[in-house]
Amino acid sequence: MKKRLICISCPVGCELTVEVENGKVISVSGNRCPRGEAYAREEAVEPRRVLATSVKVLGGELPLVSVEADRPIPKNLIPQIMELVKGLSVNAPVELGQVILENLLDTGAKLVATRAVPRLPQEPLNPGVRPAAGPP
Repeated sequence: MKKRLICISCPVGCELTVEVENGKVISVSGNRCPRGEAYAREEAVEPRRVLATSVKVLGGELPLVSVEADRPIPKNLIPQIMELVKGLSVNAPVELGQVILENLLDTGAKLVATRAVPRLPQEPLNPGVRPAAGPP
């Protein structure tokens, strides 16, 4: 079976043709550099993507923190990983580069914060106001 791809390894965007038989790449043509051939071989058999999404932050100045997988993950696992991420939350503060989740679905990839989210500032007590009295 032949697959046609546009290479995304560099700005040239070569039109690639990949011949695949029994799940193995037989040939790659149309690439102008070795990166194009490597891209075609992976994309034709096991496409991978870097996942970027967000995770809920509790007690933060922002309600969400942007996160990214630290390496490309199998494209077919993205829906399952998104279901997992949908249920995640992290307490503020969140630091840039903080690992939010280790080993996404046994891929070895980490979900890492791509920005910092400070904790909400605590409201200072007003010395002129007494706290409400509790029940007697």
